[in-house]
Amino acid sequence: MTIPPARWDEFDGLAALARILGAEQGDARVVGGAVRDTLLGVPVADVDLATRHEPEAVMRLLGEAGIKAVPTGLAHGTVTAVLDGGRPVEVTTLRRDLSTDGRHAIVGFTSDWREDAARRDFTMNALYADPVTGAVTDFFGGLSDLADRRVRFIGDPLQRIAEDHLRILRFFRFHARFGDAVDPEGLEACTARARDLMALSRERIAGELLKLLVTASAVPVTKLMVERGILLPVIPEIDLDGAQRLARLAAAESAADVAADSIRRLAALLPAEAAESVGARLKLSNADRKRLQAATGGPGDEGPLALAYRVGITSAVDRLLLAAEDPAPLIGWDVPRLPLSGGALVSRGINKGPAVATALKEVERRWIAEGFPPSPRVNQIADAVAAEVREANNVSASEASSGRA
Repeated sequence: MTIPPARWDEFDGLAALARILGAEQGDARVVGGAVRDTLLGVPVADVDLATRHEPEAVMRLLGEAGIKAVPTGLAHGTVTAVLDGGRPVEVTTLRRDLSTDGRHAIVGFTSDWREDAARRDFTMNALYADPVTGAVTDFFGGLSDLADRRVRFIGDPLQRIAEDHLRILRFFRFHARFGDAVDPEGLEACTARARDLMALSRERIAGELLKLLVTASAVPVTKLMVERGILLPVIPEIDLDGAQRLARLAAAESAADVAADSIRRLAALLPAEAAESVGARLKLSNADRKRLQAATGGPGDEGPLALAYRVGITSAVDRLLLAAEDPAPLIGWDVPRLPLSGGALVSRGINKGPAVATALKEVERRWIAEGFPPSPRVNQIADAVAAEVREANNVSASEASSGRA
């Protein structure tokens, strides 16, 4: 089989890089996702090359050709070539596993393409394409699995999982992205070894889960994972109720024509009271943790614009969609700032101090309630609030005077 014309054919410098690495002699091929995605007709973002040359030779060949080479992972055989325009291409020497512990692998280098393919996870990710002729090399039935849209482990699924426990989550993520009917042997192996996920860093788990949640089939695949107890050892807070909330959110996103968002969808999966602890456990960034917590606050009863003013556009959209409410009023809306300062209230006769802050909050409350009117109306609101404060002060002073009398 020959690969169809691909966008990566047009990447400046890629053809030259392949020639430098010996593609014409069979020493370099495009591998993995770029081949898979081209065959599936989906956009290709990154291109990886595999080569028989060992890392030091790759560095030398690139240097002689004047191509910037970054030794991003020499121990694992990876050198990043930086092409024209700053485009990075990972060049990895053919490898074989010497030892694995489910989290890390110690590798040796090989010149055998089949041996390199055999250590990869799924058949659809072990396809190679000759960058000169376009001929596809398939050792394990990946082309057939692509045609059937079936995510299938290479060889024994249990062995592949023992080598790298993260492959459990990758199995479901790739199925959510590419699969139709789930491969039963792979599903059973992932179910049996779900507790292996406990050995992984929570950052790696979060990375895979967040990618999965924005795939086209995230809803049914997440439900399948919950039913199979896949996430139970590491995120037990995610249950069938959460899967149902995710389904409602996905429907709301679709109805509002809003793109799926991983943090928003994670918020749907979790009970509100668990957002803070799960965000910390997954080592999310501070910004994502705050957003995850904010998403659970509910839409309130002031309306979408007032909500966005108080919590920001992003969190307001999250809350509205999670409540199955329409975020359309917020699309393209710029959150305004109250066009009034505390000094403007002092000039209206309010004494400096706590009274100014209290009065300013009251002006803001009325301004929000009226739908954020422009400055002339804000000045009228400020006049009214200032008059009420002065009157209240006069009454208090009069009552105090009467009491002394």
